Amino acid sequence: MTGPDDADAATPAATAAEEAARRRRLAEVFGDVLPEGSSDEPRPGGRDDRWYEENRPPHHGG
Repeated sequence: MTGPDDADAATPAATAAEEAARRRRLAEVFGDVLPEGSSDEPRPGGRDDRWYEENRPPHHGG
């Protein structure tokens, strides 16, 4: 005997493919909403805040 949840059960591959398709549709409509990285991730080249402060352009103040 099957229950109501059995009809909604999908294989993991089908679920992953559906999720990927949903993300593609959302990206087409809204673009990339969230950045790939976060502010607490290391900066490229291992530079720290001091390097950026020392090399700040004059028109950025400070």
